[in-house]
Amino acid sequence: MPRAVDGSKRKNHRKKILKLAKGFRGRRGTNYKAAKDATVKALVHSYVSRRDRKGDMRSLWITRINAAVRAEGISYSRFIEGLEKAGVAINRKALSNMAIEDPVAFKTVVDVSKKALEA
Repeated sequence: MPRAVDGSKRKNHRKKILKLAKGFRGRRGTNYKAAKDATVKALVHSYVSRRDRKGDMRSLWITRINAAVRAEGISYSRFIEGLEKAGVAINRKALSNMAIEDPVAFKTVVDVSKKALEA
């Protein structure tokens, strides 16, 4: 059976790959063979980066919380230990936002943590 060289399925597949490679530099954006390799690599990187972003955001929240609690005279690790002893279950994203947007409420949470550490 002869190969289909100009069939619609083949054209559609190539068009899809080239559409994904739009904006790539040089041959990678226009030549199917180069675009195919480039898009596979790009899709793998984007998949991995979506997972990495979650860890990056957590690190950012921890850094922000640490800066805010040090202004209150306590370290981040002691602050988290105090929250666990007090039974306060607030995630780091919420704590970070609270430190930025509502410093009064955050100070209250820090006081709760300090009291739990003293007890």
